[in-house]
Amino acid sequence: MNTSLRRITILQFLLFLSGFGFLREVESLGINYGQIGNNLPAPEKALQLLEALRITKTRIYDTNPEILTAFANSNVELIVTVENEMLASLAGDPQQANQWVSANIKPYFPAAKIAGISVGNEIITDDDTSLMGYLVPAMVNIHAALVKQGFDRYIQISSPHSLAVLGNSFPPSSGYFKPEIAGVMKQFLQFLAATGSPFWINAYPYFAYKDSPAKISLDYVLFNPNAGMVDPYTRLRYDNMLYAQVDAVVFAISRMGFTGVEVRVSETGWPSKGDADEVGASLQNAAIYNRNLMRRQLLNEGTPLRPNVRLEIYVFALFNEDMKPGPTSERNYGLFQPDGTMAYNVGLLSSTSASSSPSSASVSLASSATKVEHMEYQSLGFWMLVHLLAWQAMIRRQH
Repeated sequence: MNTSLRRITILQFLLFLSGFGFLREVESLGINYGQIGNNLPAPEKALQLLEALRITKTRIYDTNPEILTAFANSNVELIVTVENEMLASLAGDPQQANQWVSANIKPYFPAAKIAGISVGNEIITDDDTSLMGYLVPAMVNIHAALVKQGFDRYIQISSPHSLAVLGNSFPPSSGYFKPEIAGVMKQFLQFLAATGSPFWINAYPYFAYKDSPAKISLDYVLFNPNAGMVDPYTRLRYDNMLYAQVDAVVFAISRMGFTGVEVRVSETGWPSKGDADEVGASLQNAAIYNRNLMRRQLLNEGTPLRPNVRLEIYVFALFNEDMKPGPTSERNYGLFQPDGTMAYNVGLLSSTSASSSPSSASVSLASSATKVEHMEYQSLGFWMLVHLLAWQAMIRRQH
């Protein structure tokens, strides 16, 4: 990204978007709110950001009482998480599950709009293989505890999986779960079907491209215009990898004998920085991926296999998190910096030249935009609308 371009603050971006009503339409978009950082803003500031973005869904990776308290009486739905290390105790003792719900859900609900509980994260593919056997029993016990409190009508229970649960994902119609997890997967799907809960998948086209950049089209993984691929069995055309991955999961579920389970994307994103061997991790690619993804979400569209079922997607992540372990990319998935500036331009903003000094304004300062700035947003919003309409027309021609 050209460093001479103006760095815009969160609320500057929000003002022109909300002024044209775009964000009000994104009913199927959420953002993951990770907290593995030593410089993150207070939960109240994160809530201000989400509300200004008109994002009404977020997912956290624990049951942080500060977040649940800060989000009380807001319009933001929360998915909370049972940490992986707690599954054994919750699976083995229903009373432990009752105590967990009493301590982590009851004091905050319904003031905090807890809409889902994630029982662990990527349990089936975790390095600790013993966790797999605890997954469904823990879900059953937590659900029973919700029933006792009368919360089960409002709170769904599921558990996100990585794409590594699939034995095959290409073409999508050939998707199936690995044979060695068939037993636990059948139990898991039986629970989802019985409770009307969704199947959550963490899907990152970035990883596929990083591993095979010579074989996979960058435009295909970034949602850019491309020739796409046609599934030879269904004849459905895919112009991006994310939708193909989701439909591969739908086919895998169907092969297990379940056809009514909704698939949602609990995580997807693109890192803005990486190590030398992390091919494709860059500001430019991250901006393109998330920008194009949000364009699709504005249309509330579905996948080629389920075109009339809008695909719910949670972008990873709200902030860069400086204390995450692993390669450099792990600390650079955020749409925003902890100091309140955007990590990169994801809002279809033109390359307007301005002061080269970075802005330090944060979400709390957004309402002080000047009249001149407001006029710039109006012009910018007009061109955003032009580009959006042109893009919609292109999609209609393609289909």
